[in-house]
Amino acid sequence: MNRTAVWLLVSVTLVSIALLAHTVEAGQGAVPGAASAASTAPVNLPFPISGPPPPEPPSVIARDASGRATVRAVRLTSPLQIDGKLDEPVYETAASMSDFIQNDPIENAPATEKTEVWVFFDNDNVYVVGRCWETRPERMVANEMQRDSRNIPQNEGFAFAFDTFYDRRNSVFFEITAVGGRMDGQVTNESSVNMSWNPVWQFAVGRFEHGWTVETKIPFKSLRYRPGTSQIWGFNVRRRNQWKNEVSNLVPIPASFGNAGHFRAISLAATLVGLEAPSGSKNLEIKPFAISGVTTDNAVRPRISNDATADWGADLKYGITQNVTADFTYRTDFAQVEADEQQVNLTRFSLFFPEKRDFFLENQGTYEFGGVGGIVANSSAGGAGGGGTVNVPVLFYSRRIGLDQMGNAVPITAGGRLTGRVGRFSLGVLNIQSEEALRSGAAATNFTVARLRRDILRKSSVGLAFANRSISESGVGSNLATGFDGVFRFYDNLTLNAFWAETQSAGRPGDDTSYRSQLDYAGDRYGIQAERMMVGANFNPEIGYVRHPDMLRTFGQFRFSPRPRRSKTVRKLYWTGWVDYIENGSGRVDTRQQGGEFAIDFHNGDRYNLRYTNTYEFLPVPLQLAPAATVGTGGYQYASVQTGFNFSPVRQLASGNVALEYGTFYDGHKTTVSLSQGRVALPPHVSVEPTYSINRVELAHSAFTAHLVGSRVNVNLTPLMFATALLQYNSTAGAVSMNIRFRWEYQPGSELFVVLNEQLDTLAGGFPALTNRAFVVKVNRLFRF
Repeated sequence: MNRTAVWLLVSVTLVSIALLAHTVEAGQGAVPGAASAASTAPVNLPFPISGPPPPEPPSVIARDASGRATVRAVRLTSPLQIDGKLDEPVYETAASMSDFIQNDPIENAPATEKTEVWVFFDNDNVYVVGRCWETRPERMVANEMQRDSRNIPQNEGFAFAFDTFYDRRNSVFFEITAVGGRMDGQVTNESSVNMSWNPVWQFAVGRFEHGWTVETKIPFKSLRYRPGTSQIWGFNVRRRNQWKNEVSNLVPIPASFGNAGHFRAISLAATLVGLEAPSGSKNLEIKPFAISGVTTDNAVRPRISNDATADWGADLKYGITQNVTADFTYRTDFAQVEADEQQVNLTRFSLFFPEKRDFFLENQGTYEFGGVGGIVANSSAGGAGGGGTVNVPVLFYSRRIGLDQMGNAVPITAGGRLTGRVGRFSLGVLNIQSEEALRSGAAATNFTVARLRRDILRKSSVGLAFANRSISESGVGSNLATGFDGVFRFYDNLTLNAFWAETQSAGRPGDDTSYRSQLDYAGDRYGIQAERMMVGANFNPEIGYVRHPDMLRTFGQFRFSPRPRRSKTVRKLYWTGWVDYIENGSGRVDTRQQGGEFAIDFHNGDRYNLRYTNTYEFLPVPLQLAPAATVGTGGYQYASVQTGFNFSPVRQLASGNVALEYGTFYDGHKTTVSLSQGRVALPPHVSVEPTYSINRVELAHSAFTAHLVGSRVNVNLTPLMFATALLQYNSTAGAVSMNIRFRWEYQPGSELFVVLNEQLDTLAGGFPALTNRAFVVKVNRLFRF
């Protein structure tokens, strides 16, 4: 089958599914009537469920001997007041769910602290409420209020997940800290996690003598679910007692899933019955924005000085059905997005920066290909040996749209997206038109991405992917990438990932394919990874990411991680070893690495690790590490030892990771000292997150020292209003950068942003010279119909 035939097949299939979705929705019933005392009525199931029979009222939870559970939602006769007080009469008359079960540190043991949960609903919303009891409330770790902060999972937390399609694979989750920090996200196939999904919902937290409380209200309009009024969803709740380093759940989750159990185990979730959702309306959201700013840029010619601009644009979201959504954007602007965190690159390969723009992040899991999170892939994931996504090609990397190779913005005229599910099919179609960018020389270009995935077996899937840009980066012809993939999951911890992909680029014929086959067993006591991957020299997905072209990789890793039963200090030990062997297309050894790591997890949340790596690398061309430091072509053998200690967030004043690495490096030596994920918390409104790394490299004929200093300062005025400043200094580039952002969600879904970006050149004579500065004010307003 040639490329044209593949694309025609994808197009016809996607259009057919969209038409089918519209037909299915047209046959649905009306919106349910006014709220009534339906909580005492028996539950009628629209289809069979996985779990015990529904609980008989007034009970709200039923468990079976295997640990499965079925829970019942209770209809409200009047809306809840979301204030965190739990003082309405319904809390006295409606039974709660409790009896949580640990998955860490003692698998399947009863939780040591009591948690009560209620699930309510009315005509417009679903409510999840928790009462979290604490024997030592003064010891709670509660210092994060900022939305979607990476430190939220390091606090006392209450989190819940909905599998709204009841496919036992995909979910949306919500997490709240004891001081009002919140996080929400989407999980695809129990693996790819998108933390930047920001639906409209409300919450409030409160305190009582023996703990804390949380009330949440999620509009049905903010969720996507099966057609029909009567709903069955998957549901689980996680309680994190950070001061005890204990995690428990409403239904049991294996310890092998670790801290990711809340994301990876929706297939084990309870079955939620009794919900009645609106089905007849077409959800419509319009979000116009206005933006104004002043820009100075001394790096371009002619220079720009205090150039004032004003603009506007809009985003529109339309629910074609309950489970298929269309999104449109006009004159898209991302001025409010936080700047990238700088990295020191001492390799011959390009760096991977994560996507941060909301339009590309929503529903990003739909476009995941070959088991790799395509838009927000973690370039450092994948075990001690780096056997994860770092070398795996990504077919769709959205930063190739709207950003040039230097990270400068390329104006976007308009775009659209269609995402959703129909039966066992998931689909995603994206089309974006960019404008000409005079600064980078980029031509006006149209980008099209399409993805179709079919669920098979219990937890597996197969799919097709397509990505095309109308004008290639070279300016000659177009660029096309197509591929098919499969993700096969067996039992709880065994996964097989495979893909085959091909590209078509003008002037690059032949050797333009890539494939991967990976086995991953991630048990609690043992772990095994094995991979075979090939990337052709001309494999060139220009809406994707290829870190290492022209390679044939063989990778293997083994882990042994026992839990000492009698130790009061050590929770878990890790011994890991790996072998990574890469050769180019002609059979020459490109990279060969062997390594091992020993690590200790302590009961208080601290972690210690010691790692040794031995590497052979061939440089086909000279490698410039610094302006005056270059390594010549040829083969190099070098080795290093790294040790590090991670201080647990239970240490409320300060936490973070410190590491020291020393060893040979090409034809010399390298010493690295680093502080990462640092955090100094001042009572929950202010925190400082310092980072620092120093690399001292001494080569045969040159030497240099690279400093990278950074700090993020967060000031949380309320859970809906915060200011953050990211300050960075890179000695190699001689650059100081500052990104200050103020964000206020003045009503659900509507926001005000004030942003200041500035960059200085420290290599200029005298006082650091201004490179560029931008001051922007942006406001948007959400209208829901």
